[in-house]
Amino acid sequence: MPPPRKRGKGLRHRLAELRGPETQAKALDARALAALAANPGCRRRAILDGAGVDKAALAGALGSPSVFGQSQFAFVRGNAFEAKVKADGGTELLRLAHEKLDRGAEPPAGARVPDLTAQGPEGRTARTELALREAAESPGDWTLLDHPMLALDVAGSLAFLEPDAVVVHPDGSWTVVEIKSFPMLDGAADPAKVGAAARQAAVYVLALERVAERLDPPPRVRHRVLLVCPKDFSNLPTASAVDVRKQRAVTARQLARLTRIEEIADTLPEGVCFSPELPAEQLEQAVESVPATYAPECLSACELAFHCRDRSRAAGAVTSLGRPVRAELGGLTTVGDVLAAARGEAGDPDDPAVAALRRAATLRAEALASAAEGTREAAEGTREVAPCR
Repeated sequence: MPPPRKRGKGLRHRLAELRGPETQAKALDARALAALAANPGCRRRAILDGAGVDKAALAGALGSPSVFGQSQFAFVRGNAFEAKVKADGGTELLRLAHEKLDRGAEPPAGARVPDLTAQGPEGRTARTELALREAAESPGDWTLLDHPMLALDVAGSLAFLEPDAVVVHPDGSWTVVEIKSFPMLDGAADPAKVGAAARQAAVYVLALERVAERLDPPPRVRHRVLLVCPKDFSNLPTASAVDVRKQRAVTARQLARLTRIEEIADTLPEGVCFSPELPAEQLEQAVESVPATYAPECLSACELAFHCRDRSRAAGAVTSLGRPVRAELGGLTTVGDVLAAARGEAGDPDDPAVAALRRAATLRAEALASAAEGTREAAEGTREVAPCR
């Protein structure tokens, strides 16, 4: 593999070429990073996200349009609920933070809400870090950062992230706030949605920790985030403290495993471009020039999942059956290899996976033979019984 390119203008120019010179880059967000961390072996997603390619538009151009995403109604409802939570200087949000996370502190009254407006994501990131530094240097008060901007290095590419809010406690510690529009019924929400919110919040926690590391002394970034949702079937906010230590550890480990964007870009053929404006045949060749690691979980996390699933099935890849099955099969990577090993036509007999497949094939054959014998005996018994007159 050729040596990775030096970071800087060269890489940015190369990534711009990959998405198309006239195409605006799609920014990475925490949801995309959480999905990317869940499948760190997929070089295709890594380079497309690193280059800022709009994967939804790409999937449509390939003839396999994406079907997931937030509806316009849900988007409007979510924005309205977030505005309600943050009204009056975030009074209700800070009350919930005090109640769920920090009852030993003084109740929030007259909390500081610094202005984080600045030019561009780099400017907003610098302004956010300054506000966090000032809050850390003035303990004793509550501070609410509304839509701060954080930066996180992902495989050599900088991602700018925007959590709903960050609360600075009187002791100087920091808490990530996630505001969602799905309800909490009797104090509990849909576990799948809470899990997705926790994985997203874990990315923000990692980015906050990078900011804290640059301060002396570094403030504590709390691993219990505040999840704010509507209560029951009303529009009144309620909250729950969600421990994201596990999600944070998994996300950090998986992001560290990602191949650097420079290395993937350097392996691509010259002139490759992923612009949805290209002819379908040329676009498909470009996409297929980057290997993908498909799994059924991609269907709920990646816009290209249907395209990759079709190619995975056509190639007979066992990954289309799920990661647990793939892990059990060891070096057998295709359905054809698996069937040949089960029939005794290929594979090392000393391989535990091959031995298990052959044993399973033997048991299946015995079961089918026994069932066929039972059916034959039952049929013969029926013929021997004289019909009733």
